[in-house]
Amino acid sequence: MSESTMDNPGATTRVGNFRWVICALLFFAATVNYVDRQVIGILKPLLEKEFHWTESDYGSIVFAFQTAYALGMLVVGRIMDRIGTRSGFSLSVGLWSIAAMAHAWASSVFGFMAARFALGIGESGNFPASIKTVAEWFPKKERALATGIFNAGTNIGALVTPLAVPLIVAAYGWYEAFLITGALGFIWLVAWLLIYRKPEDHPRLSKSELEYINSDKEEQLPQIPWSRLLPHRQTWAFAIGKFLTDPIWWVYLFWLPDFLNKQHGLDLKSFGIPLAVIYIIADFGSVGGGWISGFLIKRGWSVNGGRKTAMLICALAVVPIIFASMTANLWLAVILVGIAAAAHQGWSANIFTLTSDMFPKQAVGSVVGIGGMAGAVGGMLIAKVVGWILDATGSYVPIFAIAASAYLIALAIIHFMAPKLEPAKLDNA
Repeated sequence: MSESTMDNPGATTRVGNFRWVICALLFFAATVNYVDRQVIGILKPLLEKEFHWTESDYGSIVFAFQTAYALGMLVVGRIMDRIGTRSGFSLSVGLWSIAAMAHAWASSVFGFMAARFALGIGESGNFPASIKTVAEWFPKKERALATGIFNAGTNIGALVTPLAVPLIVAAYGWYEAFLITGALGFIWLVAWLLIYRKPEDHPRLSKSELEYINSDKEEQLPQIPWSRLLPHRQTWAFAIGKFLTDPIWWVYLFWLPDFLNKQHGLDLKSFGIPLAVIYIIADFGSVGGGWISGFLIKRGWSVNGGRKTAMLICALAVVPIIFASMTANLWLAVILVGIAAAAHQGWSANIFTLTSDMFPKQAVGSVVGIGGMAGAVGGMLIAKVVGWILDATGSYVPIFAIAASAYLIALAIIHFMAPKLEPAKLDNA
């Protein structure tokens, strides 16, 4: 991918591509993150039989992860803004990898809750670090695409896990499934420490690419405290959007294997391919959602129009998921859920990019942390609600009805609170 310089589109001078190497590192971090996160969902039918869990027990285990994720989001964005993404991301990945491996020694609901809690603290750093890295390494017009590309790693992780984990369990056992997948983070950590530096400090970055990255560079501001971010409606537009829509992805991640097991009779040996198909479809949404807004903006649309049009398309694409819980046809259900998962990922690529549209780079990590915390709180609530609904009714219809409406409601609120995606005036806060 080569572009002309910003100042002279017809010039023969070309910028480099090293920023996409950094994007690839973020992609693989997201992949490992979701492998470690999803293992317990894949093993749920096996573990609930071995440990005699109820749906509410499993909901409590998921709740522990979400609680830690929310608490982590209270501080992790600030940590990333304070110590930088190289050190902050390293700390996050190291902690979550240890926690992922610790699941192998859990033997009770409380033990799994403790391991999930530690995992949630560590994994809370992934998206604030990644979004801040994108803000540092990409000009605005490429950020949604870069975010969509690295966010596609979540789908790859969710795709690989149901295919690989059953093979590990068959060869060794569920203990080793946690140990092997947990160790992947340390491999990534070595690559990160060897490759990553800030753009202005990186020896492999050309002068022309650095100029391209900084072509729409914002005014440099000192570190911005939360007290100056929380009063702004732009902060709350992002946070409420995350609160309403993040929980839907948690439902897919932690309950889809159970849905396929209970609704269609699939087990650990047979739900791998349907899950893989769902996340393959979701990958197209992740990249496509970011591409749509970037395509529109490059052709003269405003950032506001491009982002919100892409988000509306994604919100409408989720609505048919309500029928997935009503059909007896396995592959129709898989396609409907896959489209909804793709729409969520496209939505996610754009809602994350709203932070760098409305805030300076120095505040992006903190704003993403605030929104991530709101999304995790929503995830805490949905974990309990889904457990209660399934214990009471055994039906996924109410759960998918919530999913079908959440994005349209969220977009309406975002548009009301940030009608033009105007930058927050932090100097007047």
